Amino acid sequence: MSVWEKIEELEKQIDKFKSLSVEEHIEVDEVIVILKEKINDLHKNLTSWDRTRMARHIDRPKFLDYVPKLFNYFQEIGGDRKFKNDNAIICGLASLDKRKVVVIGQEKGKDTSDKIYRNFGMSHPEGYWKTIRVMKLAEKFGLPLLLFVDTPGAYPGIGAEERGQLVAIAENLYELSGIRIPIIVTILGEGGSGGALALGVGDRLLMMENAIYSVISPEGCAAILWRDASKAEQAANALKISAFDLKEFGIIHEIIQEPGGGAHKDFNAAADKLKKSIKNSLNKLVKVPIDELLDQRYNMLRKFGVFKEK
Repeated sequence: MSVWEKIEELEKQIDKFKSLSVEEHIEVDEVIVILKEKINDLHKNLTSWDRTRMARHIDRPKFLDYVPKLFNYFQEIGGDRKFKNDNAIICGLASLDKRKVVVIGQEKGKDTSDKIYRNFGMSHPEGYWKTIRVMKLAEKFGLPLLLFVDTPGAYPGIGAEERGQLVAIAENLYELSGIRIPIIVTILGEGGSGGALALGVGDRLLMMENAIYSVISPEGCAAILWRDASKAEQAANALKISAFDLKEFGIIHEIIQEPGGGAHKDFNAAADKLKKSIKNSLNKLVKVPIDELLDQRYNMLRKFGVFKEK
């Protein structure tokens, strides 16, 4: 039995105890506390594949779940002024307590109809053109930019490729590299492939504890290396896609701790920690002169990876 399966079994036991009648609640609370402690201990031993499954959990909070928890005001901005509005990426003006910000987030959707409407979080080129339009608006008014990543990747359809998917992603990376405002990127769940990397450039990169971030999905990697997508677990563990791996490599700056069992087990606690982390990071970034901030952003990007000469 995998660590993930053990956690699921313990969660079922907790739900069973919670359903007992009042008369049966003899020492049940103490048992639940013990079971939760076991879950917390197991979480320390989750593999990258376990965290991949956690990041994709059907009940995991999505971007739109966080919006009302993080912001006391949010007004969506739609359309790329070229083709149409992409519902997989949501942009808008927001207020983080008393600070005005611009927000861009990827949304996978909740139920079946919503997932179809959001295209499962996979953006077309018009979604990335929209983000460029909105981030330039943020730059014009000197508003900090908050980016939220949660996607399996950009949409790989023929129409998307015909309309310049590759160019749209590249333009996002280019614009984010030099835009003259503070940028905070948060990986909420699944950060997959170029679709995630397009929103992955910033001055501060935060990552939820059970999120993943990679240039390719484990299934895609397995299909390429072994021509067998069933070896996704092996690929996930080799790719080093967990928050802890990426923190060690210097790719991200901070890991946001999740409640035992994942963010979906105590969404309010997870949202509170996320908001606190964003506010702390933003308070530091706004104090840095913009030219110095751009130099730091450039140097951070240059440090990614290791160059070795033979």
